[in-house]
Amino acid sequence: MLSASFSTAQAQVRRSTYSTAPARPVYSAPARSAASTPGVQFGLRAGVNVSDWSGDAVQSVMDLAGYTNGAVTKEMKPGFHAGVYATIPLGPGFAIEPGVSYSEKGAKLVGTLPWEQFDFLNTKVTATSRMSYIDVPVLLKGYLTPGFYLFGGPQASFLVSNKVRVEAGALGFNALSTDFDVKNQFRSVDFGVVGGLGYQFDNGLGLSAGYDFGLSSLDKNNNFDAQNRVIKASVNYSF
Repeated sequence: MLSASFSTAQAQVRRSTYSTAPARPVYSAPARSAASTPGVQFGLRAGVNVSDWSGDAVQSVMDLAGYTNGAVTKEMKPGFHAGVYATIPLGPGFAIEPGVSYSEKGAKLVGTLPWEQFDFLNTKVTATSRMSYIDVPVLLKGYLTPGFYLFGGPQASFLVSNKVRVEAGALGFNALSTDFDVKNQFRSVDFGVVGGLGYQFDNGLGLSAGYDFGLSSLDKNNNFDAQNRVIKASVNYSF
């Protein structure tokens, strides 16, 4: 009996020593990505615009400016944009993002006296088209990595205001500054396409850069051909 009891005890110790208990599972929070997006997210976006016009009419102006020996030049117009958006998951790696934003666009021409002997006067005449739109883009986002994405899609822009500001001055002093309301001469809706790239961080902040390519001629009466071109840099927050 003692021998049998000792053998039974040895077998129990051997099983206890060599048996493997099931491993306790370890869970970690999934990284925030397009594939793990829990649902619809809303956000705020704001940033800077650098805008210009392109088209036959603009090229004609610049061809004419070529005869002025650099006295007339075209410059990019700075502005800003701000608005809201919603990110709607479509599946792993993809989302659709409609939005609404206020956006400043336009173009700028700068003229100086074409004679070198008058350079000391530092004369300058500036004409700036100051256009304000409500942009409504519908973008498709494709995630290349968790966080980094490309976007593109159509956009409708509704003209809110358009004033041309003419400024003239010399010797560093501004002698004239006048605004002309020209909204009724431009189309009320501008259709275009948008494209760019961005990165969304886990904390909700994001950075993006994009380009607006206007497709519609801006002149309501078709007297000249020009389209909006806008470079955008944005900061956004999703929640």
